[in-house]
Amino acid sequence: MIQFNIFQTKKELGKAAADKAAEILRKSIKKSNQASFIAATGASQFEFLEELCKHQEIDWSKTEMFHLDEYIGISSNHPASFRNYLRKRLVEKINPGKIYFIRGDAQDPVEECKRLNNLISKKIIDIAFVGIGENGHLAFNDPPADFITKDPYILVNLEERCRKQQIGEGWFKTLEEVPLKAITMSINEILRVKNILCICPDERKAEAVKNCFSVNIIVSPQYPASILRKHPRVYCYLDKDSASLL
Repeated sequence: MIQFNIFQTKKELGKAAADKAAEILRKSIKKSNQASFIAATGASQFEFLEELCKHQEIDWSKTEMFHLDEYIGISSNHPASFRNYLRKRLVEKINPGKIYFIRGDAQDPVEECKRLNNLISKKIIDIAFVGIGENGHLAFNDPPADFITKDPYILVNLEERCRKQQIGEGWFKTLEEVPLKAITMSINEILRVKNILCICPDERKAEAVKNCFSVNIIVSPQYPASILRKHPRVYCYLDKDSASLL
């Protein structure tokens, strides 16, 4: 079940989503003395992460962070690296107790997936922060997404529309620079998380929001994020532009 929250501005959206994330994290820490979360990246997360970092009432030392996806073949210092993004926009500001980054430049990506799978399979994740791609992708699960695999992290090929989005957001200058492959958290692993915050502003996401969340469109691997309709606790944060076609 998805609870939709629609705001006039991205700033309002980011604050509301951050307040909800903080509430869930505080409750988890109070109950279990720890909390675990999955962090996403991209332009859609800017305002949300900025607001989340203001919640210094959270004992961040009792949290652990997993990483949603990462390009294969670029270093952690590359300007488009999601590790670089998360360090600057989140980790260095809140200092989580434990951090599990995806090593996209690992010599053997298959072994890197095995390492991550061994780590996360032992965890119950309290909350995931996700977005939706312009092609409807969830993490880097491009259409048609794999709704079957139970492996927590998988290797994927990135479709051209997804790669063009990375240029449009300013992470790369040319299509040739955008990696062809990535390591991503799988659809079923995302669904295993207890709470999901889907943060999706901007008019360029309106078509994807319509395709994934309109009641007259079936849940389908062609619209990967549509699977969120099957999860019991999804909080979706849209602005007036991304919600304009609903």
